[in-house]
Amino acid sequence: MARVNVHDAKTHLSRLIVRALRGEEVVIARNGHPAVKLVPVANRKRKTFGIGKGTIKFHGDVNDPLPNDVVDGFYNSTIFPDG
Repeated sequence: MARVNVHDAKTHLSRLIVRALRGEEVVIARNGHPAVKLVPVANRKRKTFGIGKGTIKFHGDVNDPLPNDVVDGFYNSTIFPDG
């Protein structure tokens, strides 16, 4: 277990981070008393491309134009008041 004071921790922070990432316990002391422990953050899983493959289903062809009544509903609404 590495025990360092605050001043040394500021001076050698990058080295202490490497030691903590290797699994060593690093304790930072203030006025000779242990104050905090430097520990690595738990590894997050990387997102896998295509993880949702097959979960979304499209009915019909999504490239087909919208029906005229749907298009007219957009252009005659408050979103596009002037058409």
